Amino acid sequence: MAISEITEKLLAAKKAKGISLAELEKVVGRDEVWIAAVIYRQAAASVEEAEKILSALGLDISETGALTEPPLKGGLDPAVPVDPLIYRFYEIVQVYGMPLKAVIHEKFGDGIMSAIDFTLDVEKEADPKGDRVKIIMSGKFLAYKKW
Repeated sequence: MAISEITEKLLAAKKAKGISLAELEKVVGRDEVWIAAVIYRQAAASVEEAEKILSALGLDISETGALTEPPLKGGLDPAVPVDPLIYRFYEIVQVYGMPLKAVIHEKFGDGIMSAIDFTLDVEKEADPKGDRVKIIMSGKFLAYKKW
């Protein structure tokens, strides 16, 4: 994945300031996953949101335009991802994609889950055998239109 110049600046400033995405969530008033999507240029912020992010990171608000411009989404290379964490999501879709599709169609009918009218939350779930990652995806169901 090629990282944009603004993403590099944001990540460097975030690291230098020692600010977490959860802390940015409190400043911006948006979910930490959405803020990460803005940082990685997979979502567009409003001027106000961009200014809050930039100010919290100690960056010049003249960079606002870089965060408010509609991004080119889907920045992963077309090859199978090699980063182990990202690869696991690819593996999950390979193993459970068809079963998920079958269950969704059974419950909702012929359609898709929106990635536009969508939220994604990541939670840490304590477990005596080792902490677990809990991911909650919620997307509007969009039925296929008949004509």
